[in-house]
Amino acid sequence: MDLRKLKTLIDLVSESGISELEVSEGEDKVKIVNARHSGSVTNTPAAMPMNTMVIPAPIQQEIPIASAAAPEVSSAPEGFVQKSPMVGTFYRSPNPEAPAFVNVGDTVTVGQTLCIIEAMKLLNEIESEKAGVIKQILCENGQGVEFDQPLFIIA
Repeated sequence: MDLRKLKTLIDLVSESGISELEVSEGEDKVKIVNARHSGSVTNTPAAMPMNTMVIPAPIQQEIPIASAAAPEVSSAPEGFVQKSPMVGTFYRSPNPEAPAFVNVGDTVTVGQTLCIIEAMKLLNEIESEKAGVIKQILCENGQGVEFDQPLFIIA
């Protein structure tokens, strides 16, 4: 199996919430175990064929997302909370030189692009689920976001 493909699979397991992934390609078989999500260590039988590999996924250290510069969200935000549909990297504009898709105070319509989330080298446009005015932008440009993390408050 190609080394680049193995690296991609390891990254997929470590970025997602799954505890293990087993892939068979022809006679090759790979099992990747995410040590952060598995409750026990996987025992590999002694009679395992030579073309089978067990690769532990790297453990990523949890980094708190909140910082002094990040806006605080009250426990009951007023308005609709637009959440991230995936894990990835949050971008406010299509490229570094372009203006942001939306700013605080902008009026948005249903289906209007609010931001981009890059996940596994794919740029995914996140569209507004509600019409209204952007009250808060809860993420910084280039920040990593989790599934279901609040991104915008629209009132």
